[in-house]
Amino acid sequence: MANHPSAERRNRQRIKRTARNRNIKSSTRSALRKARAALAEGDVKRAETLVRAVESKLDGAASKGVYHSKTASRVKSRLYTQLARLNKSS
Repeated sequence: MANHPSAERRNRQRIKRTARNRNIKSSTRSALRKARAALAEGDVKRAETLVRAVESKLDGAASKGVYHSKTASRVKSRLYTQLARLNKSS
């Protein structure tokens, strides 16, 4: 238990930050799951829009510090590689 006002304030901030980070991470994972499903199905149009949405979410999460910027970059790169492969085959 916090014994000082500053420690109590930091605890309140930690709770808010954790809730925000959990929300961002959850919505990003959901969007990523949908994009990967569209890529697996071979639906080019839907996959394109979903991959762009994931890119935006990953950039936002990286800017907030939820994901490392290189992690976000790696995931985006792999998604766009799969999308290019899908476009090439159709």
